This record gives sequence, structure tokens and C-alpha cells, in this order.
Amino acid sequence: MAAQAQLRLPKLISDGMILQRDTKLTVWGWAKPGEKITVQFKNKKYTTATKPDGRWQVEMPPMPSGGPFTMDIAGTTKLQVKDILIGDVWFCSGQSNMVHQLNIHDVTYANEIKTANYPQIRQFWVPTLTNLQGPQRDIPNGQWKAAVGEDVRPFSAVAYFFAKKIHEKYKIPVGIINASVGGTPIEAWLSEEGLVDLSALKATAEKNKDTTYINQLSRRAVPTTPRPAAPVDLGSSGSTKWFDVAYEPKGWRPINVPGYWEDQGVKDLNGVVWYRREMNVPAAMTGKPATVFLGRITDADELYINGKLVGRTTYQYPQRRYPVPADVLKAGKNTFVVRVTNTAGKGGFVPDKPYCLFSGADTLDLKGTWQYKVGTAYRPFGGGGGSGGGGINAQNQPTALYNAMVAHAINYAIKGFYWYQGETNAGRPQEYAKLQSALIQDWRQKWNQGSLPFLFVQLPGYMDYTYMPGESKWAEFREAQLSTLSVANTGMAVAIDLGEWNDIHPDNKKDVGERVALSALKVAYGENVVHAGPYYQSSTVDGNKMVISFTNVGGGLQTNDGEDPGDFAIAGSDKKFVWAKTKIEGDKVIVWSDEVPAPMYVRYAWADNPVHANLYNKEKLPASPFRTDK
Repeated sequence: MAAQAQLRLPKLISDGMILQRDTKLTVWGWAKPGEKITVQFKNKKYTTATKPDGRWQVEMPPMPSGGPFTMDIAGTTKLQVKDILIGDVWFCSGQSNMVHQLNIHDVTYANEIKTANYPQIRQFWVPTLTNLQGPQRDIPNGQWKAAVGEDVRPFSAVAYFFAKKIHEKYKIPVGIINASVGGTPIEAWLSEEGLVDLSALKATAEKNKDTTYINQLSRRAVPTTPRPAAPVDLGSSGSTKWFDVAYEPKGWRPINVPGYWEDQGVKDLNGVVWYRREMNVPAAMTGKPATVFLGRITDADELYINGKLVGRTTYQYPQRRYPVPADVLKAGKNTFVVRVTNTAGKGGFVPDKPYCLFSGADTLDLKGTWQYKVGTAYRPFGGGGGSGGGGINAQNQPTALYNAMVAHAINYAIKGFYWYQGETNAGRPQEYAKLQSALIQDWRQKWNQGSLPFLFVQLPGYMDYTYMPGESKWAEFREAQLSTLSVANTGMAVAIDLGEWNDIHPDNKKDVGERVALSALKVAYGENVVHAGPYYQSSTVDGNKMVISFTNVGGGLQTNDGEDPGDFAIAGSDKKFVWAKTKIEGDKVIVWSDEVPAPMYVRYAWADNPVHANLYNKEKLPASPFRTDK
């Protein structure tokens, strides 16, 4: 009780914070009930008294950008908040592509990190938390960090490039409150009130408040049939380990790197597979630190060079970039051994990623034929004999992330929202438009600052290329995202051209952030700019051709490669789509095919990962995928 009576502030109101300019501000905290509180800021005093529940707050008038300032808060004890700036604050949220820090992409953005010196760009990173019972009033930890030196590494990459563009344009401080968690669905970010029109999700949220129910689910998740003991990995268990320099390989088989072992003669194997290769290293590359790039590996790996452990990663998504100490490499023959562990899906080395050894100005290519040997194969285990039901993943439950990671911030005035999420919901495109519209309305009501700008990223191209017209859940999902633009004061950045077929976390974060910033200039700042690429507007039939009209044509339509527009498919009443011939005429695209004499429908870039989506406006912004046959 004594600790609760101490004068304290929420974690957001702390040294280095950025306050929102030109709007009313709330400062709040907790102290002993009935205690008189004084807040002094910019030579003005604001007084209040603590309520019976221990909470207090003061309201301050709108203020222009500036700083740094100091804030003094006094009750029976005193607090001081230093280095306060006033500028624009953006609440950034979503899943892993919003999470991904500059540090993860530190090769692509090495110079950005090296030269970062933006003391007026600051991020508050909200820790990953869940709560199924109700909104939390604060979070256990968190602090504001400036984009200076090494402190820029934990910044969300897409949020950093967004903030940098805004800061450079308006010369004001820009704050990022980053509340994002990889692999999470949109419903976890909605409040209970936001689920009013989503009855099934609301019912789930209500049920999850019952801790007895949650505990029962957890107990059901424990199988009655015990999991078999992990089989022995032969490569790690013998007297001479397979990575040891004294080991003599026997019974190893050739395999190509990169590539998955299921695609190279190994059927349905989950387990541990060892890779081995002897490489000749020039003397010029030895005696100094080096770096190994091992692309990406599914799922976990350990790299040994000449018997020494150089690096390890425990899950599939990070890019493998391992520093090699100066004393590891030697002139002549060097032995590289990689222990790969895979538990589901295809195992091995992801194609189209860098596999090299770098030392000084020299590079040694690691792609090619290696040798492999299976250390152990995991037996299938379904946990049979359980009573069903399975456990619960709290971060995927309705309201769980709103309660723990969003609710604490709703009194903190902001400029708007920046949302990058959807991969987890991509299999359910039909409901997403309703869910995202509900999120926008929910958050706007919670912050109570009117129709705050809501900016979001349309999912980029991902997964295998398809060379025939067909159906696509990801295309349907992008369509659902596009439809959300019907909500006032929203903006969408098209990223169809910024993806990677083999990586759900594409490396190009800068163009994403800058396209969202361009959208902000229009939606949030009222600039007269072309903020997006062409959006489908309407279509008409002209004989055996269809004429497609667009909005956001800007300076005019063009392709980014000088060819006619690609990835257009056309169909008649049977909806059997075939690839179309196309041409640009003014601000329209003409589409036709000799196979479809009576056309009715057109699709553009309708695939998980379109092959030739080359339609842009002259401002070099890509057209959004669309279909007319919904």
C-alpha cells in the first residue's frame, strides 16, 4: 500500500518523451488518494487532486513544436521529467514487419545505422505483453530512445524511415510509440468495446476472462500419452563430434546449398541434418575478422568452422550473419559444418539468399555442393490420448494485446496511427475489411481526438510465382485492405513490388516507410501531393476490349520497365481468365484477348506474388491489385 501511494507517472511520461503539438495534452499518474498534485511545465502550473482510486490527471493547452523542456510534478514527493520535446507522435502497431528492427536489416541499412544522428526522432518500444482480463493502466517498463548512434538499432525499420521523412520535411520532433508483436491477428488489437459488432470474437473475449476456463484449456493441452524422448543425434553424441577437426566423415551424401533437403531426395524428414564442406581460403582472408552470410535456414542452425562454434540461431526468420574471429580461418583447407534442426515443413537453406564468406575486400562463395548426413529423424507425435481442446495462445486472443499494449497509451495525445499487419489474417480475407474498419473506429474512439489519420501498408508480394491466372487468398486480402480506404481520413501504401518470394519479412523497409510517409503528407498534413499509385475506378466494354479507368494517375500512367502493362487477365461471362494484351491510352488501360470475344471482367496482379505487376504512375508509385468480378 505504501508503494501504491507513492507519486508515480506512467512509463510513457518519462525522460526524452515527445508530446503532440497543437492539441490538448493530458498528463496523469498516481499518488495517495486526495493528495494535491502540481504539474509545472513551460512556466505554467496546473493543479489537481488525486481521486479515491489514486489516479490524477491535468489538462494542458495546445502548444507549438519545440524543446527541450523540463516538467516538474509535485505532491508529497517530487518528480522531474527531462529532455521533453513537442512535435508529432505516431502510434505504430501491427505484427512482425512493424516489429523488424533496423538491427535485423543491418547489412542493407549499414550506412543508415552508421550515420544516424537524429536526436529529435525518438521511439518508445512497448514490451510484448498480454492480458485477457481487461485493460491495463500501465506497462512494467519502457523508455524513450533517440535515433542516435547504436540506439537506432532497435527502431522499427519501417517506422524509422517513416519518421525520418516527416522530420526532414517539417523540421519537427517525431515520436514513435511502437506496440507490435509478430504473428498476431488484428482481433487481438481490438478492445472489448470494439468487438461489439463482431459477436463471435466478443463471446471469445468474454469467455477468456474466466481464469478457470483458461486453466482448464491449459490442462487439456497436456497429452495423456507422454511425448517420446528426443532421439539421439549421432552427430552430437559420439566420442568425436561431427564438427570436430579430428572427425573422419563416412557415409555422407552430396546436396546442394542453398535448397531444401525435401527437394533433393530426402522425403518428409523432420530432425537434425548435418552439412559439411571443405573450402580453400586464401591467405589474404586470414588473420583478421570475417563474416559469414548463411542466408536463412529452416528452422535452427549452428555453424562450426574448423571445429569452433561461430554462430547459432534458434528459429527460421532471422538472416544468418555470423562474425568470425580473426583466429578461426587459416590459409588453405578449412572445414565448414552446419547443424540444421527442422521440426515442420521443409528443412534446409532458403534459396535466393546470400551464402558467402567475407574478409576485408575478399569474398568466398559458399553456394554449391556440400555433403550431408542425418543426425536423427524425429518420429511423428500427435499427443494422442488427450481430451482435445488444446491450449490457448494468449497473444492471438481477442482484446489480449489491446488490453496490455494499447490501453495504457490512450490518454497520450498523438498525430495518428501507422498500421502494418495482416499476414496472420491473410487466410480469412472476407472478414478483414470489417475487422480493420472496426479497429480504426475503436482506436479513434479510445483516443477521443476525432478522426485521427490511419495509415496502413497493403501486403507485398510473397510466396511462389504463378505463371497462369488463378485464385489467391493474398490477392483477396489486399482487396479487403483496399476497401478500407472507404473509411474517412485513411491512407494506404501499396507494397506489391517490395516483397520477396521466399521471405515474409522482405528486406526493403525504407521504401515501405517512405511510401507511408507520402500518404501521411496527404492524409495527415493536407499537402497537395500524389500520395499513392493508381487505384482501380471503373471499367467499360468497348467491343472486344475493356477500358479500365483509375484514380491517382498523377502525372499519367506508365510502366516501370517500358513494356506494356503486365499481369492483366480477362474473362467473359464464364469467368475463365486468360492473360490479356494491353496498352496505355492516356489515363486508361485498354485490355483485350483474341480468346475472349465478349469480355466482362478484368483482374490485375491477382496472385500471391505477381510476376509482372509493372503498372505505375509517373510519380513511380505502383498500382494496387484489383479485380472487377467480385
